[in-house]
Amino acid sequence: MKVSETLLRRAVELYNKYRAPEAIARVLEVRNERILVVFEGTFCSTCGVNHWVEDLKYVLEDLGVEAELLEVQDPELRGDSRIGVFRILGLLRGENS
Repeated sequence: MKVSETLLRRAVELYNKYRAPEAIARVLEVRNERILVVFEGTFCSTCGVNHWVEDLKYVLEDLGVEAELLEVQDPELRGDSRIGVFRILGLLRGENS
């Protein structure tokens, strides 16, 4: 299932509102049900790095979208960023987003 650009933009805005400046998300690419998001910030030097990335899944769920985190990539060229690969599974029951 493909998620709307508006809903995805809202999820990233909410994520950044509560997690910046430690972590800032930016959508890199949307391919059908897969979304690649780059996360940048000082969180990369802390323990639990994947939790910062996984938090976007919960923001999407709050907006009525069921998603899963498939993987967290560590770009070799930059130590202060990670790329989260998410898959959109569908709308949560009772949601009309």
